[in-house]
Amino acid sequence: MGVNVPNFGPGTAPGVLRRWAQTVEGLGFDLLMVSDHIVVTPDVAEQYPAPFYEPFTTLAWLAGMTGGIQLGTTVLIVPYRHPLLIARMAANLNELSGGRLVLGVGVGWAVQEFSTLGVPFSQRGELTDDYLRAVRAAWENDQDYHAGRIPIWVGGNSDAGLRRAVRLGDAWHPLRFTMPWLREAVDRMTQIADEQRRPVPGLVPRIALRLAESPVTAPERLAGEGTIDQILNDLAQLQLLGAETVVFDPFGSDPDETHHPQVAWSALAVVSARARHLRE
Repeated sequence: MGVNVPNFGPGTAPGVLRRWAQTVEGLGFDLLMVSDHIVVTPDVAEQYPAPFYEPFTTLAWLAGMTGGIQLGTTVLIVPYRHPLLIARMAANLNELSGGRLVLGVGVGWAVQEFSTLGVPFSQRGELTDDYLRAVRAAWENDQDYHAGRIPIWVGGNSDAGLRRAVRLGDAWHPLRFTMPWLREAVDRMTQIADEQRRPVPGLVPRIALRLAESPVTAPERLAGEGTIDQILNDLAQLQLLGAETVVFDPFGSDPDETHHPQVAWSALAVVSARARHLRE
């Protein structure tokens, strides 16, 4: 199991990020992931306000203060960086961390951020495909990159994201969904893989973490939302669907949450303890 750690928001600072990493690893989670934005334009700031710590530098720093926990991006916005820069930074981070990197990738959504960076928003899907091919080619053909075997998790809940995961990813990394939607999406992914005569990618979802005292019964309930029994049942259902690992996202929608990370840490502790008890 993994955790998406908020690397943004008014309550986030180096000391808080350090405590996040130590807490997540100390609770027995085996993967720590962070998000990606380069320019905090108004559309980004509305959801993820400054400060926003760049993922590669943040993970490199956290690698030095953690042990064996894997480190990843959920998700790196591929069109924002030259593909050879992505290849180099990812390979170096993987080597320096002892082979702990997971590269989660996506096409992005923030129109104003794309404009500020001079990247054509309408071409982001095509750019992502081309860049991912270039990244893989650099790793495979240039021994100077020392990339090892860095898994690429392709994010995106659209059919385009599913097709991209089949063509270019080791796994599909859907973000925040209901369980009925995911069941249908997994069937579509299998169908796409069959049509393209390619292996079905692994399933590595990122779900919400909203621990409640009473059951959440609304049809739009997200996976990971509800009582601890509901959350554990979601984990069991995800495992039946073939999920290789599950990443919890404890951040809601209020930036003020970043001032009080102890709330998220408490929920993660409950999930970790109950999941470990079931395994034993």
